[in-house]
Amino acid sequence: MELFHVGFLKFTLIDLIDVLVVAYLFYRLLVLMKGTRSVQIVIGLFLLFMISFLAFWFRLEGLRWIISNIATVGIIVLVIVFQPELRSALAQIGQTRLFRLFFKYEKEKTIDELVKASIQLSQLRYGGLLVLGREVGLRNFIDTGKPLNAQVSSDLLVTIFTPYTPLHDGAAITQGDYVLAVACTLPLTNNPRYSQLFGMRHKAAIGVTEESDAISIAISEETGKISIAFKGVLYDDIDKSKLKETIVRMIKSG
Repeated sequence: MELFHVGFLKFTLIDLIDVLVVAYLFYRLLVLMKGTRSVQIVIGLFLLFMISFLAFWFRLEGLRWIISNIATVGIIVLVIVFQPELRSALAQIGQTRLFRLFFKYEKEKTIDELVKASIQLSQLRYGGLLVLGREVGLRNFIDTGKPLNAQVSSDLLVTIFTPYTPLHDGAAITQGDYVLAVACTLPLTNNPRYSQLFGMRHKAAIGVTEESDAISIAISEETGKISIAFKGVLYDDIDKSKLKETIVRMIKSG
């Protein structure tokens, strides 16, 4: 399908798609590099490109020879220099919704860290409330807390829920590999079966699962018991050795 034709230049629908894809890739690359040392490297590469252009234009043989030899190993050097950014870009591509339509997965390492944090909080008798976000967005609840956007780790979560620290009240909401926000306020369940038996933390754990497909883990500071809420149902006093198995089974059940 030809979009327009000017003299020898033909611009088709395929060309348009090509331009849009390349533009998007450059945009994502610039976003990834923003605020990193890579910006200075890109500026240096641009200056080197301009120098090489002038060298070839004015036939500066010595400079052309140097630039030609640098170019032979340039790709390898760029891969080494931009390794962190490339790794981050590939990780983000793998976590996009498009890929998740084909590859349903939950990262086992993240679940391990959440389980480890829950057990440590239980042993320390620190109250905690962890929310595992899934397909249904939790933006309304995330906005009530403090943004964090940090990699999920047991040490981080135990530190957050240490008593008397500024962020220990409320819930920590995770999505994928990241703790998106902490000190979040969740809706309380109105289910009468839970009105007398449990406190605010457990009611909030149940409430968020009534309004989303999230899984929440509540750790009691009085007893150290670990409970899991899923689809509006609270499973109390989960055996620590079966905690991961229980979470994985809930994830697979949809």
